[in-house]
Amino acid sequence: MKYGYARVSTDDQKTDLQVAALKKAGCRHIFTDTASGADSKRPELALCLGSLRAGDTLVVWKLDRLGRSLSHLVAVLSELQGRGVAFRSLTEAIDTQSAAGRLLGHMLAALAEFERSLIVERTQAGLKAAKRRGVRLGRRPSLSDDQLNHARGLLAKGGSPAAVAKLLNVCRATLYNSLKRP
Repeated sequence: MKYGYARVSTDDQKTDLQVAALKKAGCRHIFTDTASGADSKRPELALCLGSLRAGDTLVVWKLDRLGRSLSHLVAVLSELQGRGVAFRSLTEAIDTQSAAGRLLGHMLAALAEFERSLIVERTQAGLKAAKRRGVRLGRRPSLSDDQLNHARGLLAKGGSPAAVAKLLNVCRATLYNSLKRP
């Protein structure tokens, strides 16, 4: 069975053109959303994806109507492929039931993987640069350096870890973990 999905980006736009093209393409059920692509709340898309079964075809008027970004588009197309659902875009003449359509799907997946790799590289470079600048990453320590020195002194004088932890208003595990800090 063919399912159609149409989306417009603003409230003043209409889905009429898309819906007409989807009907002409043989779609029996058409889902429409009226929202910004940046808005992740697209209830009709969720309903549409939930309705699809193996052997069905999802048809869109244009590729950008389906995905908010390249990575989102590839994720949706991968999900469809994994579930045995074909995909067709009318404007770009993409059809995953053809060899050329499958090739395009693989190219989009490769581009999305490349994009993810670039994001990881930039994140790692940013973390290294922050470390070089002396930025402390992660949670703030539970005990300040003064509290930690005080705790070390009390423990050196024979204080019990439980009593020192209680005095500092932390649990023993926090005290032990803090003592491991340089």
